[in-house]
Amino acid sequence: MTVADPPRVAEVLAQLRAAGADGAADAVRELPDSAPTAAAAAAQLGVGVGAIANSLVFDVDGNPVLVMTSGAHRVDTGMVAGLLGVREVRRASPEFVRRHTGQAIGGIAPVGHPHPIGTLVDVELARHPVVWAAAGHPHTVFPTSYDELLAITAGTPAEVAAPFDPPAPAPDEARTP
Repeated sequence: MTVADPPRVAEVLAQLRAAGADGAADAVRELPDSAPTAAAAAAQLGVGVGAIANSLVFDVDGNPVLVMTSGAHRVDTGMVAGLLGVREVRRASPEFVRRHTGQAIGGIAPVGHPHPIGTLVDVELARHPVVWAAAGHPHTVFPTSYDELLAITAGTPAEVAAPFDPPAPAPDEARTP
């Protein structure tokens, strides 16, 4: 496979260029292995997991919502429901995702969908000068910035997860020898 082979990748490249993200479009990278998770993508790219922009599709009363979140976060669906003013936000089924994005889970790009999808962009991604997003196939990614991600998706900056607070060490772990 080459980056240009999958039709979805070609559509993502076209939409990136149309949105003025020429640098991102020209820098699509083909990964040697599939990257179905942020950790897998980060390991292959040699970057921190927080610099991976996960594309997660949720079902809100039969309508898709795309949440671009830092790979270091787990989306809080209650927070997202509150932001959207709805009662419930559910993780979408693979069939729902494919129908609304034209892309498979693990390779969902922020653009290149058959129809625009409302998008929330995790403010945590702003901490990273370069973030990596899927390019329409589980083997492809592209570099971008937080500001460019907002622009190309017409996304809304949002806090989509509670701040990560690592658990305190157990009493036995806190002792020094």
